[in-house]
Amino acid sequence: MKNLTRKPLSLLLTVSFLFAACAPATEPAGPSTSFAISFADSTSSSTLDGRLLLILSKDDDREPRFQVRPGVGAVQIFGMNVDGMAPGEDIVFDDAVFGYPHDSLADVPPGEYFVQALLHKYDTFDLSNGKTVKLPMDQGEGQQWESSPGNIYSEARMMQVEPGTPIRIVMEDVIEPIVPPEDTDWIKHVRIKSELLSEFWGRDMHIAAHVLLPAGFDEHPEARYPLAIFHGHFPADFQGFRAEPPDQNLECQQSGNVPCYNRIRQQEAYDFYQKWIGPDFPRMLIIQIQHQNPYYDDSYAVNSENLGPYGDAITYELIPAIEEQFRGIGEGWARFLYGGSTGGWEAFGVQVLYPDEYNGTFAACPDSLDFRFHQIVNIYEDENAYFEQGDFASVARPAYRDYLGNVTVSMEDENHMELVLGDKTRSGGQWDIWEAVFSPMGEDGYPMRLWDKKTGEINHEVAAYWRENYDMRYILERDWETLGPKLKGKLHVMVGDMDNFHLNNAVYLLEDFLESTTDPYYNGMVDYGDRQEHCWNGDQENPLYISRLRYNTMYVPKILERLLTTAPEGADLTSWRY
Repeated sequence: MKNLTRKPLSLLLTVSFLFAACAPATEPAGPSTSFAISFADSTSSSTLDGRLLLILSKDDDREPRFQVRPGVGAVQIFGMNVDGMAPGEDIVFDDAVFGYPHDSLADVPPGEYFVQALLHKYDTFDLSNGKTVKLPMDQGEGQQWESSPGNIYSEARMMQVEPGTPIRIVMEDVIEPIVPPEDTDWIKHVRIKSELLSEFWGRDMHIAAHVLLPAGFDEHPEARYPLAIFHGHFPADFQGFRAEPPDQNLECQQSGNVPCYNRIRQQEAYDFYQKWIGPDFPRMLIIQIQHQNPYYDDSYAVNSENLGPYGDAITYELIPAIEEQFRGIGEGWARFLYGGSTGGWEAFGVQVLYPDEYNGTFAACPDSLDFRFHQIVNIYEDENAYFEQGDFASVARPAYRDYLGNVTVSMEDENHMELVLGDKTRSGGQWDIWEAVFSPMGEDGYPMRLWDKKTGEINHEVAAYWRENYDMRYILERDWETLGPKLKGKLHVMVGDMDNFHLNNAVYLLEDFLESTTDPYYNGMVDYGDRQEHCWNGDQENPLYISRLRYNTMYVPKILERLLTTAPEGADLTSWRY
């Protein structure tokens, strides 16, 4: 190789010093933008704890609090904790407050924005283990900070945001309480105090359910019924059932590419009602559970160090209470689980963790059942959740894609947005609830982080705890000798192979294990929808926007078949089959 002429080190140092001497002095930072936020005496006469949020949007079609989302459609949001915030006290948002998608107010371009502030209030919980935590108590809305009753917010206003011009916002409005749904001839509402959860949380805690009664319930007082548990996110009332014909005057609303989807939903709900009362439809109870909690809109229906014993509370308190009140058979062979997405994980996880208490599951588009693909992250081997890292480059990991693979949200996007909405796993978001359910409790009483929320660096000790307690594929493989005989024929999983959240990846790994079982063979089913997105549920005949409205009519007849072929000798197979 040709030798290059090397300049003397003394000359290089001289040139460096000359450049340093000639470089302009660093200019002082210019004036910054700041917001002073307070709440009026009329909203609360006492001091408040919580998460104070500031939202800026370019879209004035609806309030900024309803526009918060991650990815390419994100609006700007900043958040900070307040402890003992007093009426009339100004809390200042400046450049140091963390935000998303811009980290700092200093990065927000000057201009006109639609601006709103909101205080998401926290309660103090003295847990039975001696820890004290501050969390948002659900107010009947299913942990939705933007609409939680009692939260204080400001009127949304267009404002000119300029460096050096302080802006003052006063929060003068309070979100009104929610009116609970009323009982109808078909749908009843049950709410019980859970002794197990009340002991854990150090205050009265309740769980509830919406109960759909079978046709002929009153006319057949001797009948005792099987129970179908339809798991999913917080249901304000029983979803997908309508005893009245569709409203012919309903104004059309488009959803995605589907015109008049609100009318389609009403028609499908009414069609289900007509089948439900028909002479050939199976007679059973169907319930949808309200198990919202201080971390999320549901508990994932399992026991957790941070949420408490929701699995036991649902299985041993709520369900027996419902079966007693509405003449359920009250035995494991006569209970079946189904659901999609979060509900899909719950339907699968509950069946695995309570194998004798339920007689099968249809788990559609379930959250990750194998944490080697926690969506797209291998929490055991990857070092960072947000980036795939090489020797010289890194690539951002996607969190959301469409069926063609177009990515609009990254892992970092979703997690940074959650960090703004609440630190210490208090955002009420998806990644935070997985952490709250699956992680051990930290010394401060809050869930231990699976990864650093800002950087994405993974804590593999926490990952090991997840594996031993909630990685369904791992638990099945570890314990198949005892679980296999109890779960034979009970496990059914369906997912689209272009699931928006990459949930099909974990199902592939689960299927690899299930198909390898021999003693006994699992004898269930795993099915995939070609180019189907979230939340495909096994319907190979209809478009997703239709099939997602037909969980009950799809699964209840299959549940009946399972019950009739597996009922123990002497079981009641007649009183409810009229």
